[in-house]
Amino acid sequence: MDRRRGGAAQDSGACGPQAVKARQAPAGRFPALPRFACAERAIPLTPPSALDGQPPLIAAWLVGLQTQPAPQEAPMKPDLYQTVTDKILADLERGVRPWQRPWSAGHAAGRITQPLRANGTPYRGINIIMLWSAATAAGFTAPIWMTFKQALEFGGHVRRGEKGSLVVYADRITRTETDAETGEESEHAIPFLKSYTVFNVGQIDDLPERFRLAPAPRLDPVQRIDHADAFFAATGADIRTGGNMAAYNLAEDRIAMPAFVLFQDAESYYATLAHEMTHWTCHPTRLNRDLGRQRWGDAGYAREELVAELGAAFLSAALDLASEPREDHAAYLASWIKVLKEDKRAIFTAAAHAQRAADYLRGLQPEPSAVR
Repeated sequence: MDRRRGGAAQDSGACGPQAVKARQAPAGRFPALPRFACAERAIPLTPPSALDGQPPLIAAWLVGLQTQPAPQEAPMKPDLYQTVTDKILADLERGVRPWQRPWSAGHAAGRITQPLRANGTPYRGINIIMLWSAATAAGFTAPIWMTFKQALEFGGHVRRGEKGSLVVYADRITRTETDAETGEESEHAIPFLKSYTVFNVGQIDDLPERFRLAPAPRLDPVQRIDHADAFFAATGADIRTGGNMAAYNLAEDRIAMPAFVLFQDAESYYATLAHEMTHWTCHPTRLNRDLGRQRWGDAGYAREELVAELGAAFLSAALDLASEPREDHAAYLASWIKVLKEDKRAIFTAAAHAQRAADYLRGLQPEPSAVR
């Protein structure tokens, strides 16, 4: 007599044990999986009533996972090298050299030469170029810049709607690494770039009067140019006058300059000399600057010419000399654009080399000079 629960007759087939119907799992447990008696007789199964209208527990978890919003990626930090390079490229592609500073207006600090911080300290390197470019674009007549916080500290306030200008500074972090083979530790300095925003004093109201005084009396032009003569003479460079071309000969370590009277004005002469003097600093016995020049017109040549162009601008500004673009350098614009497009750090490198060249020439002076 069959005593199985439910009184079901024993299966007469030869397949094996009778199939057991799926049972509803107690609350909080996964449902039991159905078992089949044999492959020949599949028993149709109905989902347990407890699961009607909702997925199994594990499926519910998967559904919940699918409906969760995708994690938001952290916004990428702006690439400062690319930001600055793009701005300078835009100027060059319009035929504007951002290192040609604005001269048109006077101010208590003198004509706009080197951009100055609120305490009168000049900016250096790439920041000179960036602030010259900003001053030219906006028509600022003052060379002084400060942060929003500094403006408040001086009792002023930046006018509503004014946009600041970007300046950058280099910093570095030190990381310690362990050699997997020897176990020795070594430290490596990793440079990186930071930025902050400054405003020209022309964008700020209620500043103390010292930021808005009438232009100071100018030095006599002859005295100023005499000072430039003394500066370049103190370097000890071999400068030879003659011919109709200005050039630096690396092999002979000498500078050729056309006669003074052949220049349209005195300041053009000194600006040209400053350019060649910047080349002069690349000699192996001085700064040993090698930017990969192999032949005239190649990328290395263009990089060195960009350093000399910036070096001349920095020196001319420091010596209070006007610097007009040399006509022969118009041909370099395309080369500079190409170099900057290929290397977003090229203008930073060139500005750093130019600043070192200006510092080197200043260091050759017998006593503190007017170059800041």
